[in-house]
Amino acid sequence: MKIAEIISFLESVAPSALQETYDNAGLITGNSTWDCSGIIVCLDAIEEVIMEAVEKKCNLVVAHHPIIFSGLKKINGKNYVEKSIITAIKNDIAIYAIHTNLDNVLHGVNGKVASLLGLKNCRTLQSKEATLKKLYSFVPVNFVEQVRNAVFEAGGGCLGNYSECSFNSEGTGTFKPNVGANPFVGEINKRHSENEIRIEVIFPTHLENEILSALKVAHPYEEVAYDIVALKNSDPHIGSGLFGELETSVSEIEFLNLLKSSFNLTVIRHTKLIGKPVKKIAICGGAGSFLISNALAAEVDFFISSDIKYHEFFDANGKMVIADIGHFESEQYTIQLLQEVLEQKFPTFAVLKTGINTNSVHYFI
Repeated sequence: MKIAEIISFLESVAPSALQETYDNAGLITGNSTWDCSGIIVCLDAIEEVIMEAVEKKCNLVVAHHPIIFSGLKKINGKNYVEKSIITAIKNDIAIYAIHTNLDNVLHGVNGKVASLLGLKNCRTLQSKEATLKKLYSFVPVNFVEQVRNAVFEAGGGCLGNYSECSFNSEGTGTFKPNVGANPFVGEINKRHSENEIRIEVIFPTHLENEILSALKVAHPYEEVAYDIVALKNSDPHIGSGLFGELETSVSEIEFLNLLKSSFNLTVIRHTKLIGKPVKKIAICGGAGSFLISNALAAEVDFFISSDIKYHEFFDANGKMVIADIGHFESEQYTIQLLQEVLEQKFPTFAVLKTGINTNSVHYFI
């Protein structure tokens, strides 16, 4: 199996177009045309993990964090990034990072955490902008179902928990085939009128090429008339963080103990307890202080994240509890998530979880 096949699948799970502008997800070293001998999944593609891949004869490392975030002017092994890259290149190890694009899908990093905590009715905490477009196309009446189905199969027409959504209005289209045309209906140099249906379908921005290809293949006209419009609407399944509800309310101490046991924590940094039942929970794996205001707006009881600064804890304003469980700790189950999705797709292929603990933060208890 080619590495390109694995990348294609991963980008169907978390499209690369959904990564943030500062991010560097994607293939960082190696060549997608290589045959894949095995996969190791990890959070951080540090040198020890690369050597683990070499020892276990896996030539693809799928990491959550990109080992390179910004440009390198020299690669001489002076720091952990350069050492990792040198080791990967010398041993023909491909490194693929699936970072904020996996954060930004509801079934990604935060969805995995939510499932471990038993959260229900999960929704995105902060929707990502510019993720939806609308297709308008004009189709002869007898071909509407054919065209609609093709667009749906390409990924169009999904709206929240609904699929195959469209709006259809009837009208009359006119056109005159000029010399050199090969019209499906009508005659050269004569204006033709045709009963048509205008189809309107919302689709994810990153699927535009697939949607247009499906439209043109299914549409009977030689020249397909269509419009694509960017929307301000947000996809409820795309964006940062999530919030959901526990099956039943628990006390704050009970919930802190649940966090501690679920994430194997030795310490939790948190704001002052409020003394009210806990049911509504917000989550952001990794650094999530930018979502504190969103968590407050969602009226959650607890906001779980990491890398919260001292003054940012004050922003809870006595209305919720902010719990900082650590960066690595909040994302540790991403490794399991990646292994699960890859094994489901490639059940006969070797997908290994790293045995290296890459957490750079330690606690003296």
